[in-house]
Amino acid sequence: MIRVLVVDDQRLVRAGLRMLVEATDGLEVVGEAGDGVGAVRAVAQAPVDVVLMDLRMPGMDGVEATRRISAGVGAPKVLVLTTFDDDEHLFPALAAGASGYLVKDTDPEQLVAAITRVYEGELLFSPPLLRRLVQRAVESPAETSSPAVDLTAREWEVLALVGAGHSNAEIAQRLHLGVTTVKKYLATLMDKTGCDNRVRLAVFAVRSAR
Repeated sequence: MIRVLVVDDQRLVRAGLRMLVEATDGLEVVGEAGDGVGAVRAVAQAPVDVVLMDLRMPGMDGVEATRRISAGVGAPKVLVLTTFDDDEHLFPALAAGASGYLVKDTDPEQLVAAITRVYEGELLFSPPLLRRLVQRAVESPAETSSPAVDLTAREWEVLALVGAGHSNAEIAQRLHLGVTTVKKYLATLMDKTGCDNRVRLAVFAVRSAR
C-alpha cells in the first residue's frame, strides 16, 4: 500500500484528492496538511511514501516544504500538483527535490498513475513540461553532445519519441507496441546510455539527434 500525504491550502481540493486517492487500489491517504509547516510536521510524525504538494500556500510554501522533506533520511517522494506551469515555479521545485510536477487540470487517472510511478522511482512530468526541461538542458553550455551508443532501429525510434516528450502510452500507440514493452525498451535504453531517469534520457535523445 502506497501511503500518501495530501498538502493543499484549500480544504475542498484536499477533500477531492483524498476521495480520488482512496478510491484507487493500492493507495491510501495517511494525512493532510494545509501548509508547508504542516506537511513537514506530518512527514516527521508518520510514515509517508508520496507527498502530493501544492506550491502556493500561506506561511511556508511548497518549495521550502519540499526542500525540508527531501533532505530527511528515507524521505518520501514529492509530487508537485499545482496550477502553475511556468519556469518560475517548475525549476525551484525540482531544485528542492521534487520527483514530479503536474498541473491541477491533469486527468484523474493520470494523477493516480503518477503517484505509483513516482513511488517506484520515476521522475515524472507532463509532456509539455518535459520538453521545456529538455530544451533548458540542451541549451546548457556544460555539454553539447552525447556519446555514441549501439542501439537497434526500434530503440532509436523509442528514444526519439522520448526526446519529443511523448508518454509511454503515446509511444506505444505510435509504434503499435504494448505499454509494458515500451517500459522494457526504456529500461534497456537507460542501461545502454547511462541515463538514470527519463529527463536525462530525453536530453540524450535530443543531443544525439543533432
